[in-house]
Amino acid sequence: MFDSLFNALPVALQFGSVVSLFVGTLVGILIGALPGLNPVMAIALMLPLTYGFDPVIALGLVAGIYNGSMYGGAIPAILLKIPGTPAAIATTFDGYPMTRNGQGGLALKTACWSSAIGGIVSALALMTLAPLLAQVTLAFGPTEYFWVAVFGLVSIAVLVGSDISKGMLSALLGVIIGLVGVDTISGAERYTFDSLYLSGGFDLIIVLIGLYAIPPVLEMAEKRNETYYDAGSFKVDASGNALGLIRQHWRTWSRSSLIGVCVGILPGAGGNLAALLSYNEAKRKSSNPESFGTGNPVGVAAAESGNSADNASAMIPSLTLGIPGNLVAALVLGALMIHGLQPGPQLFTKSPDVVFGFMWQMLFTAMLLLLLGGMVATRLFAQVLRMPTALLVPTTLVLMAVGVYTVKGNMTDLYVMLAFGLLGYLLHRLAFPLAPVVLGVLLGPMAEQNLRLAMLISQDDVGSLFNRPISQGIIALLVFVLLSQVWKMLRKGRQR
Repeated sequence: MFDSLFNALPVALQFGSVVSLFVGTLVGILIGALPGLNPVMAIALMLPLTYGFDPVIALGLVAGIYNGSMYGGAIPAILLKIPGTPAAIATTFDGYPMTRNGQGGLALKTACWSSAIGGIVSALALMTLAPLLAQVTLAFGPTEYFWVAVFGLVSIAVLVGSDISKGMLSALLGVIIGLVGVDTISGAERYTFDSLYLSGGFDLIIVLIGLYAIPPVLEMAEKRNETYYDAGSFKVDASGNALGLIRQHWRTWSRSSLIGVCVGILPGAGGNLAALLSYNEAKRKSSNPESFGTGNPVGVAAAESGNSADNASAMIPSLTLGIPGNLVAALVLGALMIHGLQPGPQLFTKSPDVVFGFMWQMLFTAMLLLLLGGMVATRLFAQVLRMPTALLVPTTLVLMAVGVYTVKGNMTDLYVMLAFGLLGYLLHRLAFPLAPVVLGVLLGPMAEQNLRLAMLISQDDVGSLFNRPISQGIIALLVFVLLSQVWKMLRKGRQR
């Protein structure tokens, strides 16, 4: 295997491949930084254009867009509290407060390094552990996926925000929103009120932009005569104290990258869950957890390294078993088939240069973020904050509207975005955390679907949810998180 890996290195370094890596990474950063656009859309539009290309060049573009967009999504998340991609939700928790505190440049630099480190670790895992880790995926059934979804929901609900009850209510609201549409098991419509639009459910991008983007814009509008930020805080030297960042965050990067890799090999989990679990673990391990959410760089480092570590590892079940780990992985399989290559175990023997060359490309594009990421973020996108609020508010609204309209070309999406924006503003005013709402939309349907599948398979035997070793391990982690929060509440009560 390792002989084939190193034999593919010259293929990945050929001129056409290198050009595709640079172009793909730049395009990915730009796409990630524009709310509403996402790497799935970009890759889907790009694939037909690569039909006449060499497979390695086509996959280089895919690798660049994928890794670049993961970091690109952090740019508006940090500067404007608008997650450019769903995986950047957790980045807003501390990235945006850092910007408000005049540390926007440091937040962008931390995000750039963290994304690069997470991507590098993920690529190395893909190179060295693909066949072994793919077997872990096969051990997960509906029962395990149900408990993974429940663990993600409960952990984010109790760890984000100061009031556990409000966190749980927010998660429940997200689950209700996620259940709107057609039931994937029975095909029946739920909560649609005979509306054709609602039968398809709410699009995640629209919910995300509405809940996270509209409230800060409304806050800007309340301060319409002020310059919202100190633009001088974005004068960041690209060759600054990198060693200082490494010394400060290497433990967080290691822990979050491991979480991201493990989540990545689970089909359907995605960078959203990886980032949130990484953020929660960093907060739990911190000696000062109260600082999270107020502008702690460790929160940015955890979220960005976690969601980027999901990238290449999501390709492990795709390349080894032909089972796509997420939508981008499914498009990679499509790219391989467009070029006459059949995904699966035989791919490693029939076309080793292509598959191992793609692994090198995932590694190189992660490294390119250190060269291109800071330059694009600090010298291009951060300059938008030099505008006075009177211009920044309508500009931001136009960008959001264009991004949402581009997804489906449906005007109703804009009204739905506005409705979720007003809901997010109300929840923010009432001190309800928004992260559990979004995670409820993501994981609620996943938990419901896998619970019902598990019950169908076991013929309604509830005990089957508890008698598998992996399920028992996840349940133990869930109980530990809940008990640790109860212990903290009791300890605070005694101190008072």
